[in-house]
Amino acid sequence: MAGGKLTPRQKMINLMYLIFIAMLALNMSKEVLAAFGIMNEKLETSNEKTTASNDLFLGSLETKASEDAAKYEKLYQNAQKIKSMSQEYFDYLETLKKGMTEGLEDPTDYARMDNSDYLDQTLFQGDNLSKGGKEFMKQITDYRSQVAAIVPPGIKESVKTRFETGDANGKVEKRDGTKQDWINYHYEGYPLVASLAKLTALQADVKSTEEAALKSMLEGELTEQVSLKNFATSLLASKSAFYTGEKYDGKIIISKTDNTSTPVRAELTLDGRKLSEGKDYKLEAGGVKMLIGSGNAGDHEVAGMIYFKQDGNEIEVIVKNSFATISKPNAALIAADKMNVVYRGVSNPMSISIPGIPNNKVRASATGLKQVSGSKYVMNPQKGRTVTITASGTLPDGQRVSSKSEFRIKDIPRPAGSVRGEPGSIKMPRKNLEVSTVGAMLEDFDFDLNLKVSGFKFKVPGQPTVAVNGQKLDSRAKSALKRAKRGDAVQVFDINAYITNNKSYKLKKVSPVVVEITN
Repeated sequence: MAGGKLTPRQKMINLMYLIFIAMLALNMSKEVLAAFGIMNEKLETSNEKTTASNDLFLGSLETKASEDAAKYEKLYQNAQKIKSMSQEYFDYLETLKKGMTEGLEDPTDYARMDNSDYLDQTLFQGDNLSKGGKEFMKQITDYRSQVAAIVPPGIKESVKTRFETGDANGKVEKRDGTKQDWINYHYEGYPLVASLAKLTALQADVKSTEEAALKSMLEGELTEQVSLKNFATSLLASKSAFYTGEKYDGKIIISKTDNTSTPVRAELTLDGRKLSEGKDYKLEAGGVKMLIGSGNAGDHEVAGMIYFKQDGNEIEVIVKNSFATISKPNAALIAADKMNVVYRGVSNPMSISIPGIPNNKVRASATGLKQVSGSKYVMNPQKGRTVTITASGTLPDGQRVSSKSEFRIKDIPRPAGSVRGEPGSIKMPRKNLEVSTVGAMLEDFDFDLNLKVSGFKFKVPGQPTVAVNGQKLDSRAKSALKRAKRGDAVQVFDINAYITNNKSYKLKKVSPVVVEITN
């Protein structure tokens, strides 16, 4: 196209080629700008989740500080400082971001955010930094130095790395080997949407630093607490009394007994009678050791106060405990293998027995209760919120023993939907999703229920919702999936699930699954 004399037609063709190439470049630029915008959105979503997680973590630390100030108060104070500094810097960056998008007709039209004027005018003044630029550098360096001074040693380096601003002279080396000021290198002349994503990434670093600091501080304290130098041994048995000829099944366990858990004094009574230190009890690390006799048959109560020293002040701990002295078994022992709760729609295993009475002579009754063998029973709760089990039997001396125990009835918790066995929000290629099985699962539930899915709804962005029968995508769902783009969030919801061996039980609504397409 460049040689010889060109005809008017050839000149026109050449001009059209140039226009076409320019249009391709323009389209590519818009795609890049849009990619920055999508990345910015994802970072903002991640920041929101991390903020919520950090708030819960700080709340938990506050609770621990109120319960054990000697161990957690200093940690909580440092955590509050880091939270405050992080929020202040985060808000400063957010103000910059709002200024960048102020006046835009559509803040999500990233393809048009190719102008660099806002930060160029805010941060720079000719070849020097403006007042805003100096403030920008002060904010990041102050945050870096102040947080690094508080966080545990193990994460100081990561804080400095996340918020580094070049070498000792504030310079960074470019590809051609020359050096440029850090702030100019990262923020001068960039499209608005790229700078927006960079500021959001800085906010993400702030949230990650806050999260790492909180976790590291608590882990350090927990490591100290579980150090074996702070523990001693004691005996633990399955029951407090044994018959002649029985094997003692106790075991030696360790318990925490450091100086911070030693009381300074106590004021105790036994059945209203005042107890004396040294004669009836003694103070030791971990609590108070009782030296009293078991007394006559019946219930006995130990009450009063134990005083601990904390930050120079005495802290009162109320004591109100009871124990029973028995001469022979006089009550049934009824224990649910899965706590004092039974679940509707499930065969709950239970053990029911009376010490001193053979299992074949113990009678247990309740609505939904069925004996399996010996002391083993299963409970299938019916209507209502509680069920009472009555157990009775006769001791060898002819005395009849009867006892009742009440259990709460709960419904099976809400199942979580799953794709390929993964719940919640997941990522996978389109081909993998086409052949994946949609399921339902009960996370951290005490029973292993066999749940099956009979159908679900499938939604691809921009496409009609498809109702699917069965556990896998049908032809209509696969057809909709083919129209999904990379990064699209495909939804699997309204999942119909049932218990295979108890189809009559109506489960709670199954939570949906969101699948991000990765190709």
